[in-house]
Amino acid sequence: MNSEILEWYQGLQNRILDLVGDYAGNERFLLEDHEDLCIPPQNFAMKDLYLLARSVIIRHLACRLPGSHPEIEIHSFNSVHDPAFARYLETSAIYFVMCHDGAYAPVESKSKQTIMDAYDGTWQRIALRMTIQHFIRTGFNVALVNGLEVKDTKVMAMIVEGRRGHIIQSKHEVHMPTLREGVNSSLGTRMSDLQLEESVAALLDSVPTVSRDHASSETLSKGPVSAHTVLTERLSLVVASLSKLLQERPRISWVASAFLLHAILLGHMPISTRRLKMIELADESETKTYRKFLTDFALIARAAIDSSQWKQYYAKGEDQCDIVDLLDGRVFKMVLLTLQGHSDISKLLPEEIREDFNFAADIIKRNSGVDLRLSDQTHLTGKVITPPQEQKVVLSILRFSNRVFDQHLMSIKIDVDVRDFADIDARSSRIFREISHWHNPKRAVDKKKTIQIGNDKAGMRLRRSNQRYMDEMAKYAASLTNAAGKILEPQTITVQKDTKASTSKTQKAPSNPANLQQPQSGNMSNNKKAGPKGKITVNKTKELAKANILAKKDIYAESTFASWANRREAFDKIVDPEARYRRTRIYQDDLPKNKLTTVDAEITLYSLQPLLEIWSGYCKADKKIEGFKIPALIWNQIKRLWNMENGVTKEIFTHSLEVCRVLGLPLSNEATAAANDHPLTFTFKIPQPLAATLSIGLSPTDFQLLHCGPYMDRNMDSQPDDRVPFKPDGWQRRVLDELDADHSVFVVAPTSAGKTFISFYAMEKVLRADDDGILVYVAPTKALVNQIAAEIQARFSKIYKYGGKSVWAIHTRDYRVNNPTGCQILVTVPHILQIMLLAPSNAKSWAPRVRCIIFDEIHSIGQAEDGVVWEQLLLLAPCPIIALSATVGNPGQFSDWLTVTQRSSGYEMSMIQHQQRYSDLRKFVYSPPKRFTFKGLGKRPNLGSLGLDGIPGFQYFHPVASLVNKSRGIPADLGLEPRDCLILWQTVAKHQTAKYPVSGDLDPKSFLPQIIRKADIVAWERGLKDLLSLWMTNSDSPFDKVLHELSAPLEKQQIFEPPMLPADQGSEAVDAIEPGDLRQTILPLVTDLHEHNALPAIFFNYDRTACERIGKALLDRLQDAERSWKAESPKWAATMEGYEKWKAASKLKAPKAVKARKTKDKDDERGSKADVERDSAEREGSPFEQFDPTAPCEEFSFADVQKVQKSDMEEYFRQMEWKGVAEWLMKALKRGVGIHHAGMNKKYRTIVEILFRKGYLRVVVATGTLALGINMPCKTVIFSGDSVYLTALNFRQCAGRAGRRGFDILGNVVFHGIPIDKACRLLSSRLPDLNGHFPITTTLILRLFTLLYDSKNSAYAERAINALLSQPRLYLGGESFKAQVLHHLRFSIEYLRRQQLLGPRGEPINFTSCVSHLYFTENSSFAFHALLKGGYFHQLCANVEDKPSATLRQLMLVMAHLFGRRACRQADVENKDMIIKRSSSIVFLPELPAKARRILQEHNQETLETFTTYVRTFAKQHCKDDDRTLPLTGLSAGGSKPIDSEILHSLPATTARSHFVALSGQSDTFTSISDLCSSTRSGIFLEKAVIPHLDTPSDTPLNAYLYDFFMHGAIQPLEIANGIRKGDVWFLLNDFSLVLATITTSLENFLNVAPMDDGDMMNVMGLGDALEEEDDGAEDSEAPLNRPSAATATTLPQVTRKKKEKVLDSWDAFEDDEEVNSVADTLFDGDDASSSGGTATDEGLANVLLAFRMLKVEFDTKFKAMWA
Repeated sequence: MNSEILEWYQGLQNRILDLVGDYAGNERFLLEDHEDLCIPPQNFAMKDLYLLARSVIIRHLACRLPGSHPEIEIHSFNSVHDPAFARYLETSAIYFVMCHDGAYAPVESKSKQTIMDAYDGTWQRIALRMTIQHFIRTGFNVALVNGLEVKDTKVMAMIVEGRRGHIIQSKHEVHMPTLREGVNSSLGTRMSDLQLEESVAALLDSVPTVSRDHASSETLSKGPVSAHTVLTERLSLVVASLSKLLQERPRISWVASAFLLHAILLGHMPISTRRLKMIELADESETKTYRKFLTDFALIARAAIDSSQWKQYYAKGEDQCDIVDLLDGRVFKMVLLTLQGHSDISKLLPEEIREDFNFAADIIKRNSGVDLRLSDQTHLTGKVITPPQEQKVVLSILRFSNRVFDQHLMSIKIDVDVRDFADIDARSSRIFREISHWHNPKRAVDKKKTIQIGNDKAGMRLRRSNQRYMDEMAKYAASLTNAAGKILEPQTITVQKDTKASTSKTQKAPSNPANLQQPQSGNMSNNKKAGPKGKITVNKTKELAKANILAKKDIYAESTFASWANRREAFDKIVDPEARYRRTRIYQDDLPKNKLTTVDAEITLYSLQPLLEIWSGYCKADKKIEGFKIPALIWNQIKRLWNMENGVTKEIFTHSLEVCRVLGLPLSNEATAAANDHPLTFTFKIPQPLAATLSIGLSPTDFQLLHCGPYMDRNMDSQPDDRVPFKPDGWQRRVLDELDADHSVFVVAPTSAGKTFISFYAMEKVLRADDDGILVYVAPTKALVNQIAAEIQARFSKIYKYGGKSVWAIHTRDYRVNNPTGCQILVTVPHILQIMLLAPSNAKSWAPRVRCIIFDEIHSIGQAEDGVVWEQLLLLAPCPIIALSATVGNPGQFSDWLTVTQRSSGYEMSMIQHQQRYSDLRKFVYSPPKRFTFKGLGKRPNLGSLGLDGIPGFQYFHPVASLVNKSRGIPADLGLEPRDCLILWQTVAKHQTAKYPVSGDLDPKSFLPQIIRKADIVAWERGLKDLLSLWMTNSDSPFDKVLHELSAPLEKQQIFEPPMLPADQGSEAVDAIEPGDLRQTILPLVTDLHEHNALPAIFFNYDRTACERIGKALLDRLQDAERSWKAESPKWAATMEGYEKWKAASKLKAPKAVKARKTKDKDDERGSKADVERDSAEREGSPFEQFDPTAPCEEFSFADVQKVQKSDMEEYFRQMEWKGVAEWLMKALKRGVGIHHAGMNKKYRTIVEILFRKGYLRVVVATGTLALGINMPCKTVIFSGDSVYLTALNFRQCAGRAGRRGFDILGNVVFHGIPIDKACRLLSSRLPDLNGHFPITTTLILRLFTLLYDSKNSAYAERAINALLSQPRLYLGGESFKAQVLHHLRFSIEYLRRQQLLGPRGEPINFTSCVSHLYFTENSSFAFHALLKGGYFHQLCANVEDKPSATLRQLMLVMAHLFGRRACRQADVENKDMIIKRSSSIVFLPELPAKARRILQEHNQETLETFTTYVRTFAKQHCKDDDRTLPLTGLSAGGSKPIDSEILHSLPATTARSHFVALSGQSDTFTSISDLCSSTRSGIFLEKAVIPHLDTPSDTPLNAYLYDFFMHGAIQPLEIANGIRKGDVWFLLNDFSLVLATITTSLENFLNVAPMDDGDMMNVMGLGDALEEEDDGAEDSEAPLNRPSAATATTLPQVTRKKKEKVLDSWDAFEDDEEVNSVADTLFDGDDASSSGGTATDEGLANVLLAFRMLKVEFDTKFKAMWA
């Protein structure tokens, strides 16, 4: 069993996530701790002291946390199998568990053997992993404590993923031993000469004698009580424990005396004076005596504080609990050695200490009979070890002065090292000029010139490529729609001279139509000059014109009515009322607006008749409950009639009232008929069923709440506004006002609320202002970039006076469309915008023209990876900003921070928040059937069906049922639709009590109006939530009963049994369904959605491979079912027989048809009208003309083939075939099923998006790629399968795709394969707060100096720097600590100076290019620079031409250490030898070469010295208070009156290091950067992540995935041996390819080998991205790729094309061996070398460049082979 546990754990997958931002947010988690498993194996001999420390810490936290952090709870259970623990997990809503897995990094001992060899802790590993298995079994993910790393506000931890079914199956599993059994079997007897039970009993007898209430104490009543004789809980424990110990062992009284004195001293000595010298005892016997005493004391003390009696006794004084400062080993040893037996001890100690000692000793004597004395002559012998004298550090820095930075650094007082820094002189430094933004081997567009395309072959190809791209963009744009669901209509923008006139404040349209008819005096100026009667003439002319217009309108209206009457007669012949209703609605929707206005009311009334017939059928069959959707639809149509802008005739109005009366529908007091009238063209009849009534039988209020919620009026203070073509809500008008005032705005509103228009209004505003202004749209993903650009293309066009300008451009790291600096709307990603804002060449041209920046999905600032870039952009923004998001957990706090940052830049900021979705979401839990037979898709008859209610297997999920954790409260965005509110009100009213009544004001009949609107529901919902919140905070309220009743349906969730087949069908095969297999359950689910008109749908699963498997399984089931049906179906056989006959007949007619086409006569070319009609009739007469026997049958396909033209589909498939898209993916598309994730081919993803929006695709399986703002409206969202990435934030993002505005009035959300408790957490969890980063990184500082220097101190550069450094709150969510930021800035500059990257005036020098362009790899970029500067690469690459293979292998090894640092689990070390032996791959990265390691260690040491100086100087200047407060609980430890330090051999107090850490003797000399960052005193901010260093060697082995791939070039071993997920391989390799491209291009730039124009470096990309872009450009002239898709490729075939392949320019040079060999010779030809200061070092650098070029070629060649 033990080996099975270890093997099971070894096979688990894991991910590293940010627990705070990406995973759990503010959710509750469990930090698991077991008393027998908390002891490090290497310190097992001290187990009792560790256990005492554990008990002390628990006691301290239990006492102090309720006051300092009441949200943190402490609970104790017997074991993980304790039923009380199981109940706690069920009720506490724990999100995940944190624990240790028993893996420890080996600790080296002096004998060069690991201490773990002596005790390997195997039982601990087994027990801890059994604990992990238990938690996974119960549905929890586990975060490992070991390996946890804190970066800024991010907590990065390894998440061990598991599933309830992901448990090893063993015959021992049912009888799994408890941890206690496992521990006891290994430890044996836990107490030697003292028995635990006896100790506890005896100890508790003595506790009352040491009461805190000394005045009433029996023991103390006999003596005086002074201020010095008050025992705290800590001293009480010491006295009680020593009393019991001396009863058993009175001979150790001298040790007990010393321990008591030590305990007294701890209460008097300041923490700062307890840094003592180390003591070495004389011999082994004295060491044994010392340890024996501590062990015995620990056993007794732990038994005491763990007992319930002790906790009850001290329960009232929890705020005074000081037990945490119980033992200080150095003080105790010092007392034993120096004070014990000292003749003058009474004179040495202050009187108050002596009094406290005597008082405590008296209590001990009364309990034990042993007298403890200060003058005891027995003491230990040993020696005091004086530590080496600390080197006096000169707190000085190198000279630096810069006018812009000096004004911010004036407050920093530190000596300057006036000595010249030997390494920085004119010979070894070279001024770096940033002539490029960032890495690219391709020539950029010259922004000053128009693009010139030649007429040669390359030019023609480029022209075709551009034309094809714009055509694709147009098709993509055509699939997009506006908020009303209509196709976008482009508008031509013209510059307005008076922009203020076009951006005025809200102007309401006249509400009185008569006002429009009043003549305006301004029109008179257009008339010819008239005589005295001219005015009368003009009026008569107008009246005649008006009469003519009215006459024409009447004629047009009559014509329209006549046309409608003809069509209605055809509709009357349709017997099926549902078909008649659908045909009528299609006709109505297709009418032009001018015609629809005329006949809209009559057609709407006509459509009521078939609905009434359908409802009559439900009434006759006594199935009203099933048919309430029909009266709801009728009610919606009637309301539409009443709200028509032109009103309705009296006859129509009368009929609508009659329908309401007959059905019992609500009547409106405001609805009236219009003055005009027109007779109906038909006779309106209400069916009268016999023996049945059409009345709905519900009160109007209940009917509206239960069945009409989706149809309610959504008006939220909507009013006309001439600035937008719709009636904006109140909050939207506020946004418009802020934008018109050129203010910054932060908008928080849910998906579908109507945020989209904001961006396009701002864009239009910039376009209309002038031709120079720029708006930048920042999107978090490339998919959103493409969508926004396409939408801009569809909305706006503009004619410019000069060439080189465009409305929009795209710029990402992968590709560019149009000129980024010549457009007015730039759509980009955060990294590129940061590069452009920091590019010196843009400082005087492009950046000052930026008028506005839109940050879409601004919550991305909380991401662990790119969040810091978002934050830096917000701080650097040179203009007002628009920040948009639907999911911000702390909008108020974030808005406060944004307001401060914007005001410091001179802009006003407003937050506008709107919390209501336009369309509601209804939630369901899906339970799959046990068996399922699929014989094809049925029809979709469900007219009026909105939700999934009543469908077998779909259980309605009331949102309040998710509130299982009362401590969370009710999330602000937990939306309730009207039906939810009614059910909640009925439930609370049912369970109300006298103490907790429900106010009658909340009764819907009194609270809501007769005609209920959405705004009324919002107010009612607010009242219900207030009541519920009150009940949640009181344990005796009826809330639990309400929760139980609402969640009862979910508790009954089970696999439903479908009805048995009839007897005559009993022979049909029935497929058994495995409920936990998503691949088996998806077809039953999608079939149900199809049959109930709930498609299109998006299935979200956060595993890329799982998405493909689910899609593939769905395709296979459809194909298999179709093949079976074709083989057995007589209908299909007859169809094929007819098709074959038609083909044969067509062949006989073919020659005649060909001959007829040979005539050249112009008339014959077109054919006669009769011929055309005859051909058309033949085509229409033959059903086989368009028949394709290979196409999917309608019954086995979800595709709506009518939505897309066949020619377009053929073009899409041609493009995908050329791209090498897998055949099964294209087959799935033909059946209406698509897959969407970041690993799929870009062309395929784009086609999936287009086809889904057009309605052709109706099922898409996707990861979170479709969650961030992508316009993919659907009726239903299904969360299919659980994942660590399925968080509260991602849930809300994905769920927002359902029920999009303009498409569906209700959205469905389905939980499929997700535990109920997880679904509850997703619904009820609060969104994570946005916590920022420390934005002033070392690389950013370097780039700011480059911006300033190369732009010649431009006004823009100075403003950007001043804005950034003037912020009073640079750290989002933190307090102001500007002084620390400035100190950090100054010492980052010092670091850059010492690394020879900055000159004394801030000028960038030497290899600034390499470092700044590798900003995305910080801190690896600085380690690379250290090796480059230290000459390592020069030496390594010296013989690259002679020994290329060996050189490249070692170079790749070093690069993998620098840029491929992916840590293995510590547990992997346990099986390192076995893994290496079993796998032919390189799993663990070999050690870094010795010289490289030495250089990096020297670099780390130099960095450590620099930042140690920072800490010391800052502490000296700013940290004046005593460092004695514990950070979590706020307890002030130690005393405040120092005693003679010479007596105790105290060392000088530390200034930089924490006084708590210094208790172990550490000084202000730090051993490593980790030591520095983890042990600095309070009040000093020092973030390890922003200090340039690389831990060498790594604490845990590194994954050799990069090096392994370089060696064998295969994917499969990366997945199997290296544990890299298949979906991540491409991205990891592409990232490294990008690093190589950046280094190569930077070195070329440095050596002037390939001088580049401005903008070139912005386009360097990884090979995968480059190939994808290149493929797009070559599509017209190249043959299809013969390669597998990324979705299915398991081998690595070479990419082949018919023509000679054109690869990246950066490795074009190596197509020829001769050219490779000549690179080094040509690097310094001509005057370039001398002009750039060429030296011997440069000649060595030429070899480095050559080696990196060769490495890139070899790596990219292998990468290219697997690319798809």
